[in-house]
Parts: sequence; structure tokens; C-alpha cells
Amino acid sequence: MKKVFIMCILIVVIIASGLVYFNIQTGPYDLSSEKQVLVDIKKGSSLNSVSEKLFKKKLIKNKLFFKITAKVNNMDKGIKAGLYKINQSHSNKEILDILNSGRVYKDLVKITIPEGFEAHQIADRISKLGLVDKNKFMDLVNNPSEFSQSYTFLNEEDILSLEGYLFPDTYFFDKNYSEKDIINVMLKRFDQIYTDEYKNIQNEKNLTLNQVISLASIVEREARLDKERSIIAGVFYNRMNINMPLQSCATVQYILGERKPNLSFEDIKIDSPYNTYKNSGLPPGPIASPGKKSIEAALYPKNVDYLYFVAKKDGSHSFSKNYNNHLKRKQENESE
Repeated sequence: MKKVFIMCILIVVIIASGLVYFNIQTGPYDLSSEKQVLVDIKKGSSLNSVSEKLFKKKLIKNKLFFKITAKVNNMDKGIKAGLYKINQSHSNKEILDILNSGRVYKDLVKITIPEGFEAHQIADRISKLGLVDKNKFMDLVNNPSEFSQSYTFLNEEDILSLEGYLFPDTYFFDKNYSEKDIINVMLKRFDQIYTDEYKNIQNEKNLTLNQVISLASIVEREARLDKERSIIAGVFYNRMNINMPLQSCATVQYILGERKPNLSFEDIKIDSPYNTYKNSGLPPGPIASPGKKSIEAALYPKNVDYLYFVAKKDGSHSFSKNYNNHLKRKQENESE
């Protein structure tokens, strides 16, 4: 009889401990926190993807227990797409209540910054939505020291502007954000994208961050096809290795402030450190904001023998190892 009684007590203790553990794991991520986190739930998201996103955002402690809570409460099928603002002090059940209610956070402005945008284009797009004063925004872009305490990568001596470091992505900006708040969000995204692995490759290549992003920005502006990014980067590395000018039209377009389809002889004679027809090596800084694929191309260039490339009408490029073949490819493309 005693053994049965002890066994019953043990079972009760185990069940009670399990319930306590379950309640802790499905309770608030941080009960004392006042931090609110933005979560964008895409249309058609599965319960698995929602739990993964909430876990990464540090809103839930345990993905499995979150899914169990959703199923037990019949809330797994009612999660609605939208942008939500969720406090870290919410329990799993409270989070599911919000996601099932569809009470989306509306006081935000959605904006997409494409890869290859220059800082002034970013300022234009954001200012047209009434979020920033363009001049104030550009003043901050030209003063990276305003952000160097928060982002140590900006302490490198050759970074003189935030051009190239405002990462292109889709953002949700609060209508009350200042120019500095918006730039902080974009710099934080860059800091997240530029991983330790990238930093290690950069160091192995004996390059500064500014040199990597400068090259990546040129690749971004020159390449249209993802499969050609690393090849174009390889061409530029080959040119730098023999002290041959990069001769990138994109850098001259940056000086001109417009994307002319064809440069004149006068254009390529412009006296500027950004003119890669007159100067060997990389320009002093990036000419646009490169995306992740162009950054990876600059860090992981393809090992090719090419020294030249010319754009074709379909957006792809013809690559050549010598100047004579390059001229032939150029004539062929012009005659198409």
C-alpha cells in the first residue's frame, strides 16, 4: 500500500513539475520588459514559420510549446497576416490572441529601398512619404561620426560617408521616427547582414570594409543577372591585380548624378577620384547601396581569366580575356 501511495505522489509531483515547466515556457519571454517588437506575418504563413519568427524575435521561449498552445486553444488556423507590435511581456496565449484578432499595427509606413539606390535616391523616396527632411537626412549621411558609437564598423578611417551602408530592404518606419531613427534602422540592418564570416573573408583578402562595399556597389550597378555578379567581381579583381583601371561606367554616372546609358569621351575625362577610367583601383567609397548578393560577389569572386566585359541588349554580358576579343564582342552586340 505504501509503495502505491509513494508512486502516486511521484506521479503527481512529475505532472505538477511538468505543468509548471510548461507554464514557464509558454509564459512571457520577459515579464518585466516594456520592449515592443514588430512582427510581419506573411499571407499563408504556416504555424511552424510563425513560431520560428516569434522565437527569433525573442517573443517566445519554446517553439514546440507555442505550437501546442495554439492547437490546444484552436488558434492555429486563425492567425491573420499583417504587421503586429507585440510586447515581450506577453504570454504565448496573449500573442495568439493578437495574431488571431488581426489587430495589426497601422501607425507605420512601408517602404522598399531597391539594391543599387544612392543615398540621395533613398532620401528622395523617404521624403516623398513625408517621413524625413531630405536635407537633414543627407547631412546625417555625410556625417557618419553621428552613428559611430552605435556601429563600430563606422570607426574605420576610410569611411567618410554612409553611402553604401544604408542597407536596401523593405522597412516599416514609424511615422514619428526622426531622420536619425530611420538611418539607425538601416545601419542596424547592414550590421546584421555583414556577418563575422564576411569579416573574416575581408581580413583574409587584406581589405577594409569600405573597399569591400565600394567594390560591391560597383558590382551592384554593373550586374543585372545574379549569376554574373561573382564573374564581374572577378574581372575587377583581375584588373586591380595588374594595376589596370576598373573603367566602370557606373562610377562616372555617380559623378554625373545621372544614369546616362552611354557616356561621352568628355564624361570619362572628368577629374574626380571616383572616375575609374582615369584612376586605378577602387574609388574612395561606395557609389550606391549594394544588396547581399553583390556583397557576397565582392567577397567571393569567381576565379576567371577575363579582363573585359560588355553589356548585351538582354541585360547579360559578354566576357573577354583580351582587348581584341572585347572589341569583337562589342561590335557583335552593337550590330544585334
